[in-house]
Amino acid sequence: MSHLTTAGAPRSAPEGVSPGVGGGGGWGRLGLGVPGYAHPLLAPAEWAGLTRPGAPLHWVVLNVAGGPGDRPDPHCLAAAGRLNNAGVRVLGHLDLAQGERPFGEVITDAQRYLEWYRVGGFLLDRAPVERAALAAVRRTTATLEAVLEGGFLVLGHGSHPYPGYAEAADQLVTFSGPWTEYRWSQAAPWTADHPPERFAHFVHGVPRTRLERAIRIARWQGAGTVFFTDRTDRTDRLGGGTGRIGGRADRVGGPGRPLGGPDRPESQKVRIGPYETLPGYWDEIVSRIGPGVSE
Repeated sequence: MSHLTTAGAPRSAPEGVSPGVGGGGGWGRLGLGVPGYAHPLLAPAEWAGLTRPGAPLHWVVLNVAGGPGDRPDPHCLAAAGRLNNAGVRVLGHLDLAQGERPFGEVITDAQRYLEWYRVGGFLLDRAPVERAALAAVRRTTATLEAVLEGGFLVLGHGSHPYPGYAEAADQLVTFSGPWTEYRWSQAAPWTADHPPERFAHFVHGVPRTRLERAIRIARWQGAGTVFFTDRTDRTDRLGGGTGRIGGRADRVGGPGRPLGGPDRPESQKVRIGPYETLPGYWDEIVSRIGPGVSE
């Protein structure tokens, strides 16, 4: 892991943002982390747009079927290959199930991602936040670091965890949820001891008219990686949301056969989550936080 721990300097709150605790390391430059678009057959435009020149991408998560699947998926192989060739870091999606998933299963999935898709790291989704689970998570991330021979690890907590988790990965997702909560959120005090590149925020349901405010909140709270979308949190037709950061609701029923694909009856189709489709204002996000844009 390449993370550094540095003390940050105090900042003044941006206009329109209430004073609170912000992350350290200066303002820095925001970049985009894509939590995991839907399967390339369901979201071809989304995957194609990720290789456009100038997009300020920090990383993109590949979630084949709640993990790497049972065999290489040709559509995902092609999508990951294009990103790798374009120099975009691809992360494999590993579900920690709040620390309940067996260690061996997680490592097996990681090895499949590496062998099949040449990923450069992992998003460990549904990571626990409690101090009691820290030792087990450290064991997992240390093993993944060895398997990757470096690489980039993101712990997908979705809220602020026990501070010790900051030493277990390169980046922590400390917020994942709706704009109605994000607009009033505050950073945990301990985050001020770390630079912005250590934290990521994912927010859905952000109106276009509030996009600039969302960007200011992220900068004030010390997040270096963000994903904002106007898409809303939706539930699948088979009952309930997923509880995952990516809001993943689709499943792959075999190579190239998403559950929500055109070959399934309408009554059985599954709606995808808010982070799986292109935000309605994607070009605006890229222009606002892309290379060369003043902070």
